Amino acid sequence: MKTSQFWYPLPARLIAQHPVGERGTEKMMVLHRDTGVVEHRHIADIVEYVTPDDLLVVNDTKVFPARLLGEWPDTHGAVEMLLVSAAPTDSGLPDMAAASDSLRWNVIIGSGRKCREGQIASFGPRGELKATLLKPLAGIGMWQAEFSCSRPLMDLLDEFGRTPVPPYVKREGTAEEEAEDRERYQTIYAREVGSVAAPTAGLHFTSEIFAALEAKGVRRVAVTLHVGPGTFRPVKAENIEDHHMDFEAFSVPPETAEAINACKTRGGRVFCVGSTTVRTLETVAAAVAEDRDRAPGETVRAGCGASDIFIYPPYRFRVCDCMLTNFHLPQSTLLMMVSALAGRERILCAYALAARANYRFFSYGDCMLIV
Repeated sequence: MKTSQFWYPLPARLIAQHPVGERGTEKMMVLHRDTGVVEHRHIADIVEYVTPDDLLVVNDTKVFPARLLGEWPDTHGAVEMLLVSAAPTDSGLPDMAAASDSLRWNVIIGSGRKCREGQIASFGPRGELKATLLKPLAGIGMWQAEFSCSRPLMDLLDEFGRTPVPPYVKREGTAEEEAEDRERYQTIYAREVGSVAAPTAGLHFTSEIFAALEAKGVRRVAVTLHVGPGTFRPVKAENIEDHHMDFEAFSVPPETAEAINACKTRGGRVFCVGSTTVRTLETVAAAVAEDRDRAPGETVRAGCGASDIFIYPPYRFRVCDCMLTNFHLPQSTLLMMVSALAGRERILCAYALAARANYRFFSYGDCMLIV
């Protein structure tokens, strides 16, 4: 398929620059993928669409203040650095356990000077954090860097790092904006530190919504996938099949795998909250499907790994039956994923309806439930 087939017009005024005043009040478009029927609801109404036989699966990754502003001590020139992922293991893949403890990271550097190996950048009011450039990596501005600090790296990032909101969310760098992003660009169930982008479909949930689902008998389990900046990387290939996704580390706990397999066995539906949850589960399910020794009724299994799965039409979903997701950028891999689930024409028609109804788009925007 052509990348151009996933373009749609979007007025800039519909790109949400800030979250709604109160979490859990966002609009939710409900798209019935078998009929194409569209309903206009609110996120709290999701309780009406999930039954006790179903299962809700979320991504419990936690965004950390991965954006650093500092200087080159030798010239006092400005430098910006975005921590992307803990340096890979010997296998060349991301290490799920390393995010909180590692001092060696793959980073993206923004600077007016040409970078070189051994160059040192300094961050913090008193230069408490320093990063030495080790080697360039594939990708514009990508380097591997080693940090040195007298306190734990994550503590220093929490002190003077900035929330890595996506580039279409414009910020002036004020303390008020950073305070808002620290609270709202994070799910209420975030637990595992490692993401530089939020799993935004989960931003809408409140403890009250979860309580209502629990009262109805709906079980919730979690996976972890650490989201990297590749989620915003545009598809530049003319044919979507020529685009390649970045690897992102994931983990599926035993209780999550057991709950999903039980749900599938009883004929329930798996509600995936966000594209990262879908990517994790479909990656694991594809591996299980290729295993001739898989147990009867085994759709997924517990484990850790890294996913570069690219889901686009046509694709046969093995796990995901229903999906809660935000409204995505034109020609993005995320738009292609939801098109694989609900159909490209239906998604583009639904997006046109959303624009006419003044839905708010992208990370801080409203959401869509595909059932």
